[in-house]
Amino acid sequence: MARVYMLANVVPGKDRDIRDTLRGIKGVVYADVITGQFDLAVVLEAKNIDEIFNRILKKIRKLKGINRTETFIAIE
Repeated sequence: MARVYMLANVVPGKDRDIRDTLRGIKGVVYADVITGQFDLAVVLEAKNIDEIFNRILKKIRKLKGINRTETFIAIE
């Protein structure tokens, strides 16, 4: 099982809408509105890292309202 942590900045006022959309994507385990430098924290899981990047993140990058993401791959 592969896991990725993603932090995102979104258009002001769209944080809850985007969070709810993310929660509906297969492979998204958690999506929460957070405080601090980023607006959302997301946990993604799949069979392998290629599946996360090729299938899941492509869907996320197409969402309108996401300005920036930073992705962290869990290694253990």
